[in-house]
Amino acid sequence: MKKMSVSRVTMLAVVLSGLMVSEVALAQAAPAVPPVPDHPRVNEVNQRLDNQQQRIQNGVADGQLNAKQAARDEKRDANIAQRESADEAKNGGHLTKREQRNLNKSLNKNSRKIHKQRHQ
Repeated sequence: MKKMSVSRVTMLAVVLSGLMVSEVALAQAAPAVPPVPDHPRVNEVNQRLDNQQQRIQNGVADGQLNAKQAARDEKRDANIAQRESADEAKNGGHLTKREQRNLNKSLNKNSRKIHKQRHQ
C-alpha cells in the first residue's frame, strides 16, 4: 500500500515538472517584436497556420484524427510559428521572401501530412 502512494507522488511530481517546463518553453516562444499589422508575408503565414489549426480541430471533431496525430501536427505548426517569430525578430517584425518561402515549404509539408491522415 505504501509503495503505491509513493509511486503516485512520483508520478504527480513528474507531471507537474513537465507542466512547468512547457510553460517556460511557451513563455520563451513569445515574439520579442510585436507583429506588424498589414504586412503581407507575415499575414499570409499566419493565415495558413490558422487554417491548419482549424483543419486539425475539424479532423479531431470528425474522428478522422486521433489525439496523438493532432498533437504531432500541432507541434509541427508550433515549430513553424516559433521559426516565424524568430525570423520576424531578426527583421523588425517583417519576413524576407526567402524566410516566407521556407516557412511555406514547411507549411506545405505539414498540410500534406494532415491531408493524408484525414483521408486514409
